[in-house]
Amino acid sequence: MFDRIDTTIARCGAGFADCALETTRLHTLASDGTDQAAAHMALDRGWELVIPLPFGQALNSAINARPMSPADARCVLAGTPPADSAVAARVDAISKLAAKARLFEMEDEDDQIEAAFLAAIDRETDLLAQKTFSLDASARSALAGRILIEQSDLVIAVWDGQSAADIGGTGHTISVALELGAPVLWIRPADPADWRILQAPEALAECGGLTEMEENLQWLDAIVRDAVLPEPSRMTGRHIGPAALNAATWRDHSSRTAHAFRRVEALFGGKGLAKRFGRITQTYEHPDAIAAGSAAPLLSAIDALPGGDPDLSHRIGTDVLRRFAWADGISAHLSDRYRSGMTVNFLLGSFAIIAGILYLPLVDTNQKWLFATAEFILLLLIILITIHGTRERLHGRWFETRRAAEYLRHSPLLLAMGVARPSGSWPRGTKSYWPEWYARHSVRAVGLPAARVGKPYLRDALAILRDRHVVPQRDYHRRKALQLNRVHEGLDHLSGLLFIAAVFSVAVYLALVAMDAIGVIEGGWVAKAAKIFTVLGVALPTLGGALAGIRYFGDFERFASISEVAAEKLGVVADRIKLLQNAPESRLNYRHVSELIHASDEVVFSEIQNWQAVFSGKRITVPA
Repeated sequence: MFDRIDTTIARCGAGFADCALETTRLHTLASDGTDQAAAHMALDRGWELVIPLPFGQALNSAINARPMSPADARCVLAGTPPADSAVAARVDAISKLAAKARLFEMEDEDDQIEAAFLAAIDRETDLLAQKTFSLDASARSALAGRILIEQSDLVIAVWDGQSAADIGGTGHTISVALELGAPVLWIRPADPADWRILQAPEALAECGGLTEMEENLQWLDAIVRDAVLPEPSRMTGRHIGPAALNAATWRDHSSRTAHAFRRVEALFGGKGLAKRFGRITQTYEHPDAIAAGSAAPLLSAIDALPGGDPDLSHRIGTDVLRRFAWADGISAHLSDRYRSGMTVNFLLGSFAIIAGILYLPLVDTNQKWLFATAEFILLLLIILITIHGTRERLHGRWFETRRAAEYLRHSPLLLAMGVARPSGSWPRGTKSYWPEWYARHSVRAVGLPAARVGKPYLRDALAILRDRHVVPQRDYHRRKALQLNRVHEGLDHLSGLLFIAAVFSVAVYLALVAMDAIGVIEGGWVAKAAKIFTVLGVALPTLGGALAGIRYFGDFERFASISEVAAEKLGVVADRIKLLQNAPESRLNYRHVSELIHASDEVVFSEIQNWQAVFSGKRITVPA
């Protein structure tokens, strides 16, 4: 299997010159037997070995060495040679692998589990002591297995195909992997040649049937290619995929020629003249400056985690935050161009109509060509803006780069805690999912930290999660929802006033006609004013319609609702974090903290999907 994976990766590298292939990484719990054999094979191939340990290294060695006497168990825990040579050999095998691997040690419950382990060793006939240790150890193994699944693109399992009920066992891990959407390569020990790829939990129901070997090989190759290469896009032309993102032109500031949409937001959503008419130019933080700039407090906090990986903040800054800053700056620029283009189109459409009839009260018919020329130029500008936006894929590129940026924005703490979204749980766009591939590989490049995760580590990580991500994002969405609701209400109010003004102008004209008919006013004044009222009757509702179009296009009300929901969910997560922070430190464990990180991750993904659902169909087009 490993040879096949190496061969497929080599073919991917040869066929895709822009793909920066990372070293293949094997995650294993390094248990005695198959795990250790696979680890040595991976090291022989030059793969990187990463071991998520369910316990601290000393306790893990003691448990996996399977000592038969209390004295040997205590020797292993103390780091001294045990008397039993078989136990000593198993300790030595584990230690040699650990020395060549990156270890993620979950030692937050070691005191409790060590006590249960020693009690089980000391009292062999005590069924309660045996059961207590077995349950505790199994739960930790299941937790480490979950980390292994989340960090891997493919799970390889050697399993007899029998029960999956043993928590933390191979069958249970396979079941969890399939439920999380991770593909499993299952090798049956009784007949290793009859291996197969499992893609869904339901596949376990028919695991006794044979499958075609060629089909299995094709599936394995496809899984490896999908992990290494972005999916070939269903679209053709320029500005497609991660290569287009990397080749984009960097700008330090937003362009004043593309501020129309944000000016609308400022005018109708800002409070006070300074906010409404003040400077709205955005400054984009350069990717090379973010680690020492806005992200410096976060990276410093990650650096200060007790028992943390001293190189983790550097890897996050290089592989994640630089890419986030790049995607964020490019996306902001594309957003301005796309949304401002549509805003200008709506306004130009109304101006074109007004220009077409404005000659009526101003000039004779033989001079109408001047106004027709102005109308033609305005209509031509609409067409040019639409063609430019379509050719440059402003809508699609904004969607894609924004997805990539948002996925990366909240990933640093996930990385610090060894939490990741399983490979099968990443959403796929209807036309392209390279942003998901790009973000997944940026996170994969960092991988599990070489950390010792104890209770102080968890306590500080929980504070970072709340203070550096959940609370700031909650407050941001609250402010955003308020502003967007003000924009929606302001546009709605002004467009309504313009419509009412149109009705009023028509009513005034009809009243003047009636008074002229009964002789209240004389001198042909109504005939002279008819053209002015005609222009007003057309211009006012047309301008109101343009504002209504901008309001519909911006969908400010629905975006406000999305932000309100996100803020509410993040508020719940913040409250849960506070409850855990107020609990005694002895109750703090990795499972609780990782669940909260997963919860915040789900809020981010849900918000992105809701945002896409609203804006996916709003492509740049003529306002007709």
